[in-house]
Amino acid sequence: MIRPAFFISDSTGITAETLGKSILAQFENLNFEHIIVPYVDNLEKAHAAVQRINRAAEERGVTPIIFDTLVNESIREVIATSQGIIVDVLGPFVRQLETALGEKPSSTVGRLKNADYDANYKNRIDAVNFALDNDDGARINRYDQAQIILIGVSRSGKTPTCLYLALQSGVFVANYPLTEEDLDDVRLPKALASHRERLFGLTIDPRRLMAIRTERRPDSPYSSLTRCEDEVRQAEALFRRFGIPYLDTTHASVEEIATRILFDSGLRGKGR
Repeated sequence: MIRPAFFISDSTGITAETLGKSILAQFENLNFEHIIVPYVDNLEKAHAAVQRINRAAEERGVTPIIFDTLVNESIREVIATSQGIIVDVLGPFVRQLETALGEKPSSTVGRLKNADYDANYKNRIDAVNFALDNDDGARINRYDQAQIILIGVSRSGKTPTCLYLALQSGVFVANYPLTEEDLDDVRLPKALASHRERLFGLTIDPRRLMAIRTERRPDSPYSSLTRCEDEVRQAEALFRRFGIPYLDTTHASVEEIATRILFDSGLRGKGR
């Protein structure tokens, strides 16, 4: 049985989805269909959302779960008429803080002042552009502008991690692929030698690497298990030789990888 799980918001729905999925992840034996309904910012859209929820309840034959971050009480009252079970993911915290702080919440959509939002948004876009321009060792002459330089063998997760760090945290990240030539040399690649303090390594289980590479180039030396094993072994030896921090991406999501990098590198909570 698959139970519908709605994430409803008067803005992007990112908060409702993130918190809701974290809660649902605790119920490992159940299956959920994730349905995001953003920008429910008037009564007409609220009634349309109710119809959608009720239709899902009838089609599935189960009660949908609703995670919402709505701040407008009139809209929340409409959603409450649906056949779903509502989980208010912000309300309990807001009410607790209201009591503790002795201050009424503003109940406005969004969470950043325009000036703060504009500055943060511009920084994140600049970081994304930097990550794209400096992907896969494209512009090694700009490494002095990077906060972190991810290194690892091909297909170990460098590019998606760079883009996630840039978009979510505004971190300026470049990445450099360790080639067979780099791995055969006992020295650090010339492009990286003067940036050791910015380096962070990614490694991966050879069998997982083989599976990923096979999707890209099946039945090629590039995707052979022997080559994957050799490259991973040599890359980890390089990390240890030069004291480069690294982590295993095999069973980690890009969110987990990025969080570990921010924490281990000391960038957590810092701006550029």
